[in-house]
Amino acid sequence: MTENERRRAIPLAIRAALLSVATACFLLALKGFAAWHTGSVAMLGSLADTGLDLLASLVTLYGVKVAAEPADHDHRFGHGKAEALAALFQVALITASALGIGWRAVVAFGDPARTQDADLGIGVSVIAIACTALLLIYQRRVIRHTGSVAIVADNIHYQSDVLLNAAVIVALVLDQVLGWRGADPLFGVAIALWLLWGAFKASSNAIDQLMDKEWPEAQRRAFIDVAAQQPGLRGIHDFRTRRSGAHDFAQFHMEVDPRLSVFAAHEIVERVEDALKRAYPKVEVLIHLDPEGHVDTDNELVEADVTPHWFGKRM
Repeated sequence: MTENERRRAIPLAIRAALLSVATACFLLALKGFAAWHTGSVAMLGSLADTGLDLLASLVTLYGVKVAAEPADHDHRFGHGKAEALAALFQVALITASALGIGWRAVVAFGDPARTQDADLGIGVSVIAIACTALLLIYQRRVIRHTGSVAIVADNIHYQSDVLLNAAVIVALVLDQVLGWRGADPLFGVAIALWLLWGAFKASSNAIDQLMDKEWPEAQRRAFIDVAAQQPGLRGIHDFRTRRSGAHDFAQFHMEVDPRLSVFAAHEIVERVEDALKRAYPKVEVLIHLDPEGHVDTDNELVEADVTPHWFGKRM
Protein backbone atom coordinates (compact mmCIF):
# COMPACT_ATOMS: atom_id res chain seq x y z
CA MET A 1 0.00 0.00 0.00
CA THR A 2 1.45 3.38 -1.03
CA GLU A 3 1.44 6.42 1.26
CA ASN A 4 -1.38 8.05 -0.75
CA GLU A 5 -3.46 4.86 -0.58
CA ARG A 6 -2.86 4.69 3.17
CA ARG A 7 -4.08 8.27 3.63
CA ARG A 8 -7.26 7.51 1.65
CA ALA A 9 -7.80 4.32 3.65
CA ILE A 10 -7.92 6.07 7.03
CA PRO A 11 -11.31 7.82 6.49
CA LEU A 12 -12.79 4.53 5.24
CA ALA A 13 -11.77 2.77 8.46
CA ILE A 14 -13.20 5.63 10.52
CA ARG A 15 -16.50 5.38 8.62
CA ALA A 16 -16.62 1.66 9.42
CA ALA A 17 -16.05 2.39 13.10
CA LEU A 18 -18.77 5.06 13.09
CA LEU A 19 -21.22 2.61 11.49
CA SER A 20 -20.33 0.11 14.22
CA VAL A 21 -21.15 2.72 16.90
CA ALA A 22 -24.46 3.59 15.22
CA THR A 23 -25.46 -0.08 14.95
CA ALA A 24 -24.66 -0.69 18.63
CA CYS A 25 -26.74 2.35 19.69
CA PHE A 26 -29.76 1.17 17.71
CA LEU A 27 -29.54 -2.40 19.03
CA LEU A 28 -29.01 -1.17 22.61
CA ALA A 29 -32.30 0.74 22.55
CA LEU A 30 -34.15 -2.13 20.86
CA LYS A 31 -32.87 -4.83 23.22
CA GLY A 32 -33.39 -2.63 26.28
CA PHE A 33 -37.10 -2.46 25.53
CA ALA A 34 -37.24 -6.22 24.77
CA ALA A 35 -35.37 -7.19 27.97
CA TRP A 36 -37.69 -5.03 30.10
CA HIS A 37 -40.84 -6.35 28.38
CA THR A 38 -39.97 -10.08 28.25
CA GLY A 39 -38.11 -10.46 31.54
CA SER A 40 -35.68 -12.83 29.80
CA VAL A 41 -32.30 -13.35 31.43
CA ALA A 42 -30.87 -14.43 28.08
CA MET A 43 -32.16 -11.21 26.51
CA LEU A 44 -30.66 -9.28 29.42
CA GLY A 45 -27.34 -10.96 28.72
CA SER A 46 -27.63 -10.03 25.05
CA LEU A 47 -28.46 -6.44 26.09
CA ALA A 48 -25.35 -6.31 28.28
CA ASP A 49 -23.23 -7.64 25.44
CA THR A 50 -24.64 -4.96 23.12
CA GLY A 51 -23.75 -2.31 25.68
CA LEU A 52 -20.22 -3.65 25.67
CA ASP A 53 -20.34 -3.68 21.87
CA LEU A 54 -21.03 0.04 21.98
CA LEU A 55 -18.05 0.59 24.26
CA ALA A 56 -15.88 -1.65 22.09
CA SER A 57 -16.96 0.25 18.97
CA LEU A 58 -16.15 3.58 20.61
CA VAL A 59 -12.73 2.25 21.59
CA THR A 60 -12.25 0.96 18.04
CA LEU A 61 -13.09 4.41 16.72
CA TYR A 62 -10.57 5.91 19.11
CA GLY A 63 -7.97 3.29 18.19
CA VAL A 64 -8.36 3.87 14.46
CA LYS A 65 -8.03 7.62 14.97
CA VAL A 66 -4.95 7.31 17.19
CA ALA A 67 -3.37 4.72 14.87
CA ALA A 68 -3.64 7.24 12.04
CA GLU A 69 -1.52 9.75 13.93
CA PRO A 70 2.17 9.69 12.98
CA ALA A 71 5.00 9.30 15.47
CA ASP A 72 5.93 12.52 17.21
CA HIS A 73 8.77 13.88 19.35
CA ASP A 74 7.46 12.21 22.52
CA HIS A 75 6.27 8.98 20.88
CA ARG A 76 8.96 7.93 18.42
CA PHE A 77 7.42 4.46 17.94
CA GLY A 78 3.92 5.83 17.33
CA HIS A 79 0.78 5.54 19.45
CA GLY A 80 -0.19 1.91 18.83
CA LYS A 81 -0.14 0.81 22.47
CA ALA A 82 -3.08 3.09 23.24
CA GLU A 83 -5.24 0.35 21.71
CA ALA A 84 -3.91 -2.23 24.18
CA LEU A 85 -4.55 0.08 27.16
CA ALA A 86 -8.09 0.73 25.95
CA ALA A 87 -8.61 -3.01 25.50
CA LEU A 88 -7.69 -3.67 29.14
CA PHE A 89 -10.30 -1.10 30.18
CA GLN A 90 -12.84 -3.00 28.08
CA VAL A 91 -11.84 -6.28 29.70
CA ALA A 92 -12.62 -4.91 33.18
CA LEU A 93 -16.12 -3.85 32.10
CA ILE A 94 -16.80 -7.10 30.24
CA THR A 95 -15.77 -9.16 33.28
CA ALA A 96 -17.98 -7.14 35.64
CA SER A 97 -20.95 -7.47 33.29
CA ALA A 98 -20.46 -11.21 32.82
CA LEU A 99 -20.34 -11.78 36.58
CA GLY A 100 -23.54 -9.76 37.01
CA ILE A 101 -25.40 -11.68 34.30
CA GLY A 102 -24.13 -15.00 35.68
CA TRP A 103 -25.33 -14.15 39.20
CA ARG A 104 -28.75 -13.08 37.90
CA ALA A 105 -29.06 -16.36 36.00
CA VAL A 106 -28.06 -18.47 39.03
CA VAL A 107 -30.69 -16.71 41.15
CA ALA A 108 -33.25 -17.34 38.40
CA PHE A 109 -32.59 -21.10 38.64
CA GLY A 110 -33.95 -21.06 42.19
CA ASP A 111 -37.03 -19.02 41.24
CA PRO A 112 -37.52 -19.34 37.48
CA ALA A 113 -39.95 -16.59 36.51
CA ARG A 114 -41.71 -17.30 33.25
CA THR A 115 -40.65 -15.07 30.38
CA GLN A 116 -43.25 -13.10 28.40
CA ASP A 117 -43.87 -12.18 24.78
CA ALA A 118 -41.57 -14.65 23.10
CA ASP A 119 -42.61 -13.20 19.74
CA LEU A 120 -41.21 -9.80 20.71
CA GLY A 121 -37.95 -11.25 22.00
CA ILE A 122 -37.51 -13.44 18.93
CA GLY A 123 -38.38 -10.57 16.59
CA VAL A 124 -35.85 -8.26 18.24
CA SER A 125 -33.17 -10.97 18.04
CA VAL A 126 -33.88 -11.53 14.33
CA ILE A 127 -33.57 -7.78 13.67
CA ALA A 128 -30.31 -7.72 15.65
CA ILE A 129 -28.92 -10.64 13.61
CA ALA A 130 -29.86 -8.90 10.33
CA CYS A 131 -28.30 -5.56 11.37
CA THR A 132 -25.15 -7.27 12.62
CA ALA A 133 -24.84 -9.29 9.41
CA LEU A 134 -25.00 -6.11 7.31
CA LEU A 135 -22.34 -4.51 9.52
CA LEU A 136 -20.09 -7.57 9.17
CA ILE A 137 -20.38 -7.46 5.37
CA TYR A 138 -19.42 -3.78 5.28
CA GLN A 139 -16.55 -4.26 7.73
CA ARG A 140 -15.11 -7.06 5.59
CA ARG A 141 -15.12 -4.75 2.57
CA VAL A 142 -13.26 -2.13 4.59
CA ILE A 143 -10.78 -4.73 5.85
CA ARG A 144 -9.99 -5.79 2.26
CA HIS A 145 -9.23 -2.18 1.31
CA THR A 146 -7.45 -0.97 4.46
CA GLY A 147 -6.15 -4.00 6.37
CA SER A 148 -7.15 -2.20 9.61
CA VAL A 149 -6.32 -4.39 12.61
CA ALA A 150 -8.81 -2.48 14.78
CA ILE A 151 -11.68 -3.15 12.35
CA VAL A 152 -10.62 -6.81 12.12
CA ALA A 153 -10.95 -7.12 15.92
CA ASP A 154 -14.32 -5.36 15.86
CA ASN A 155 -15.49 -7.69 13.10
CA ILE A 156 -14.57 -10.78 15.13
CA HIS A 157 -16.38 -9.36 18.15
CA TYR A 158 -19.59 -8.78 16.20
CA GLN A 159 -19.45 -12.31 14.78
CA SER A 160 -20.00 -13.56 18.34
CA ASP A 161 -23.11 -11.35 18.58
CA VAL A 162 -24.81 -13.40 15.88
CA LEU A 163 -24.37 -16.49 18.05
CA LEU A 164 -25.59 -14.68 21.17
CA ASN A 165 -28.76 -13.47 19.48
CA ALA A 166 -29.40 -16.96 18.13
CA ALA A 167 -29.03 -18.27 21.70
CA VAL A 168 -31.72 -15.83 22.89
CA ILE A 169 -34.12 -17.14 20.23
CA VAL A 170 -33.50 -20.74 21.27
CA ALA A 171 -33.92 -19.90 24.97
CA LEU A 172 -37.26 -18.15 24.42
CA VAL A 173 -38.59 -20.96 22.23
CA LEU A 174 -37.62 -23.61 24.79
CA ASP A 175 -39.09 -21.59 27.67
CA GLN A 176 -42.42 -20.49 26.18
CA VAL A 177 -43.15 -22.96 23.39
CA LEU A 178 -41.80 -26.18 24.90
CA GLY A 179 -42.28 -25.20 28.54
CA TRP A 180 -38.67 -25.76 29.68
CA ARG A 181 -38.58 -23.23 32.49
CA GLY A 182 -34.85 -23.59 33.13
CA ALA A 183 -33.82 -22.79 29.55
CA ASP A 184 -33.68 -19.01 29.97
CA PRO A 185 -31.32 -18.90 32.99
CA LEU A 186 -29.25 -21.70 31.45
CA PHE A 187 -28.61 -19.63 28.35
CA GLY A 188 -27.97 -16.63 30.61
CA VAL A 189 -25.12 -18.59 32.24
CA ALA A 190 -23.84 -19.62 28.80
CA ILE A 191 -23.76 -16.00 27.65
CA ALA A 192 -21.93 -14.96 30.83
CA LEU A 193 -19.32 -17.65 30.21
CA TRP A 194 -18.99 -16.49 26.59
CA LEU A 195 -18.35 -12.93 27.76
CA LEU A 196 -15.71 -14.12 30.24
CA TRP A 197 -13.96 -16.11 27.50
CA GLY A 198 -13.97 -13.05 25.25
CA ALA A 199 -12.55 -10.95 28.09
CA PHE A 200 -9.76 -13.48 28.64
CA LYS A 201 -8.77 -13.48 24.95
CA ALA A 202 -8.89 -9.69 24.76
CA SER A 203 -6.74 -9.34 27.87
CA SER A 204 -4.21 -11.86 26.53
CA ASN A 205 -3.79 -9.94 23.27
CA ALA A 206 -3.51 -6.60 25.08
CA ILE A 207 -0.96 -7.88 27.59
CA ASP A 208 1.07 -9.48 24.80
CA GLN A 209 1.36 -6.09 23.08
CA LEU A 210 2.19 -4.22 26.28
CA MET A 211 4.85 -6.84 27.14
CA ASP A 212 6.32 -6.70 23.61
CA LYS A 213 5.74 -10.38 22.92
CA GLU A 214 7.70 -11.75 19.96
CA TRP A 215 6.00 -12.58 16.68
CA PRO A 216 4.87 -16.19 16.14
CA GLU A 217 7.81 -18.42 15.19
CA ALA A 218 6.54 -19.04 11.64
CA GLN A 219 6.33 -15.30 11.00
CA ARG A 220 9.84 -14.80 12.39
CA ARG A 221 11.26 -17.53 10.12
CA ALA A 222 9.54 -16.15 7.02
CA PHE A 223 10.90 -12.66 7.76
CA ILE A 224 14.46 -13.90 8.26
CA ASP A 225 14.29 -16.03 5.10
CA VAL A 226 13.69 -12.90 3.02
CA ALA A 227 16.73 -11.17 4.53
CA ALA A 228 19.02 -14.23 4.36
CA GLN A 229 18.56 -14.59 0.59
CA GLN A 230 20.34 -11.30 -0.08
CA PRO A 231 23.93 -11.58 -1.41
CA GLY A 232 26.70 -10.60 0.97
CA LEU A 233 24.84 -11.38 4.19
CA ARG A 234 26.85 -13.79 6.39
CA GLY A 235 24.52 -14.17 9.39
CA ILE A 236 21.88 -12.59 11.62
CA HIS A 237 21.72 -12.51 15.40
CA ASP A 238 19.93 -10.58 18.15
CA PHE A 239 16.69 -10.74 16.16
CA ARG A 240 13.89 -9.03 18.09
CA THR A 241 10.30 -8.33 17.08
CA ARG A 242 7.23 -6.75 18.62
CA ARG A 243 3.82 -5.38 17.71
CA SER A 244 2.23 -2.10 18.77
CA GLY A 245 -1.36 -1.63 17.60
CA ALA A 246 -1.37 -1.92 13.83
CA HIS A 247 2.41 -1.50 13.60
CA ASP A 248 5.12 -4.18 13.60
CA PHE A 249 8.76 -3.62 14.49
CA ALA A 250 11.80 -5.80 13.78
CA GLN A 251 15.47 -5.26 14.60
CA PHE A 252 18.57 -7.42 14.25
CA HIS A 253 22.36 -7.46 13.94
CA MET A 254 23.52 -8.39 10.44
CA GLU A 255 26.97 -9.88 9.77
CA VAL A 256 29.04 -9.19 6.64
CA ASP A 257 32.60 -9.88 5.46
CA PRO A 258 34.87 -7.83 7.80
CA ARG A 259 37.17 -6.96 4.87
CA LEU A 260 34.47 -4.94 3.08
CA SER A 261 34.61 -1.16 2.97
CA VAL A 262 31.99 0.82 4.88
CA PHE A 263 30.38 1.80 1.58
CA ALA A 264 30.17 -1.80 0.32
CA ALA A 265 28.78 -3.05 3.65
CA HIS A 266 26.19 -0.26 3.63
CA GLU A 267 25.10 -1.29 0.14
CA ILE A 268 24.34 -4.80 1.45
CA VAL A 269 22.31 -3.36 4.32
CA GLU A 270 20.26 -1.28 1.89
CA ARG A 271 19.58 -4.32 -0.30
CA VAL A 272 18.34 -6.22 2.74
CA GLU A 273 16.17 -3.29 3.83
CA ASP A 274 14.66 -2.93 0.35
CA ALA A 275 13.85 -6.64 0.14
CA LEU A 276 12.19 -6.60 3.55
CA LYS A 277 10.18 -3.46 2.73
CA ARG A 278 8.87 -5.06 -0.46
CA ALA A 279 7.86 -8.24 1.36
CA TYR A 280 6.69 -6.55 4.60
CA PRO A 281 5.74 -2.94 3.80
CA LYS A 282 4.08 -2.36 7.20
CA VAL A 283 7.09 -3.44 9.30
CA GLU A 284 9.56 -0.88 10.60
CA VAL A 285 13.04 -2.41 10.35
CA LEU A 286 16.21 -1.44 12.25
CA ILE A 287 19.50 -3.13 11.25
CA HIS A 288 22.80 -2.97 13.14
CA LEU A 289 25.86 -3.91 11.06
CA ASP A 290 28.54 -6.27 12.47
CA PRO A 291 31.67 -7.85 10.96
CA GLU A 292 31.34 -11.62 10.67
CA GLY A 293 32.46 -13.37 13.86
CA HIS A 294 32.03 -10.30 16.06
CA VAL A 295 30.71 -11.14 19.55
CA ASP A 296 28.47 -8.50 21.11
CA THR A 297 27.71 -10.22 24.41
CA ASP A 298 27.94 -13.53 26.23
CA ASN A 299 24.13 -13.66 26.49
CA GLU A 300 23.23 -16.73 24.42
CA LEU A 301 19.65 -15.56 23.90
CA VAL A 302 20.87 -12.31 22.37
CA GLU A 303 23.86 -13.71 20.48
CA ALA A 304 22.00 -16.68 18.94
CA ASP A 305 22.36 -16.88 15.17
CA VAL A 306 18.95 -17.27 13.51
CA THR A 307 20.25 -18.23 10.06
CA PRO A 308 22.04 -21.59 10.60
CA HIS A 309 20.05 -23.38 7.88
CA TRP A 310 21.23 -20.75 5.37
CA PHE A 311 24.92 -20.57 6.23
CA GLY A 312 25.59 -23.84 8.10
CA LYS A 313 26.20 -22.13 11.45
CA ARG A 314 25.29 -23.40 14.87
CA MET A 315 22.91 -21.68 17.28
